[in-house]
Amino acid sequence: MTMIPALELKNVSKSFVGVTALRDVSLKVNEGEVLCLLGDNGAGKSTLIKILSGVHQPTTGALLVNGEEHRFTGPHEALQAGIATVHQSGGTVPLMTVGRNFFLGEEPTRGRGIFRHFDRKLAEQVALEELRSLGITNVTNGAALVGGMSGGERQALSIARAMYFGAKVLILDEPTAALGVKEASKVLHLVVQAQMRGVAVVLVTHNVHHALAVGDHFAVLIRGTMADEWSKGERKREQVLDLMAGGEAMGDLEDELREVRARGVAPQEKVGNEHVR
Repeated sequence: MTMIPALELKNVSKSFVGVTALRDVSLKVNEGEVLCLLGDNGAGKSTLIKILSGVHQPTTGALLVNGEEHRFTGPHEALQAGIATVHQSGGTVPLMTVGRNFFLGEEPTRGRGIFRHFDRKLAEQVALEELRSLGITNVTNGAALVGGMSGGERQALSIARAMYFGAKVLILDEPTAALGVKEASKVLHLVVQAQMRGVAVVLVTHNVHHALAVGDHFAVLIRGTMADEWSKGERKREQVLDLMAGGEAMGDLEDELREVRARGVAPQEKVGNEHVR
């Protein structure tokens, strides 16, 4: 029996005025799998994320969720379809509490009529419980401001929130880019936990080491086109790095650096036929 992907793009292209940002991109991710989308700056990753999260509509092609085609007109529709996007900043409000951030836009209330008010105690309790379920035990006060949390803890809060509200597809946009080694490790553990709960994860990153550590399937974007895709174990790290950098250019750079070391002097830049010192 063929498995229906949790999320699938079929021949998606996106054009702006005079610019083609994506060209004929197809990819899919199943429940309980991690798809790592790799690419350097300007590869088209941000445009693809915006299509998945409902910010942009594809110019051509189709987006399917559980086999059904969707054409989102905004992020709220993507959320309703079970697609949650966590951006690099975690999407949190620093001057709000942990509990407030967790239920932002979905606040639990108590009382009736004019006496209805935000149930702060419940919000803080649930937020801490969900963080603990993901292994985040350093956050012990739901009334604390999120601005005092580390980058990894903010990412954890956003991921916990997404799964609590029923996300079936979790898109992580460069979640480890601004984090140190230990914090990045925590986030990668969260990716695996989400996968183990049956969530389909799309990890968008330019960090090959992090991708290879958690990914099941991989795809590389170069200048808006799908350059390659493969499953775990089918490519070596060096092959992936070479592909992302553009193999010939990377080889030329290595030759130049060997020549510099051999001469023991820095290379001189040239402007026309003149040397610039």
